[in-house]
Amino acid sequence: MRGKQATKRKLEPDMIYQSVLVTRFINKLMMSGKKSTARAIFYNAMDVIKEDKKLDPMKVFETALRNAMPQMEVRSRRIGGANYQVPIPVDGGRQESLGIKWIIEASRTKKGQQMYKKLASELMDAANNTGNAVRRKEDVHKMADANKAFSHFR
Repeated sequence: MRGKQATKRKLEPDMIYQSVLVTRFINKLMMSGKKSTARAIFYNAMDVIKEDKKLDPMKVFETALRNAMPQMEVRSRRIGGANYQVPIPVDGGRQESLGIKWIIEASRTKKGQQMYKKLASELMDAANNTGNAVRRKEDVHKMADANKAFSHFR
């Protein structure tokens, strides 16, 4: 490492679900500092899951995030003039960050609906092990599996 590692800041749990994970999700969903808009989108998506699907929204959220979190990823390493894609295990904090990021990106790429409806449908898809976020995780795992011959370069 070149410099000092940044210190982790303590996040406050959100108002409704009392979860730090929800706060991280809302912070990642936020654009241009508009946290109230990000909160409204998230809570409306959770209301859609609760009203339409008759499910516990927090369990759906946690299951969706667990299904979208990768266990392995590939990192590029330069060894002897050649670049190798070396598979490495992902630590817990990065797993959560990637899962959150992929769910939000997948819901943003959908067309033709309001953001909270897109987010609710992506959370439901990820909870059912389908959807773009889970597909992205599977692609990363396939790439890591295909390059496991280079794992000794770790």
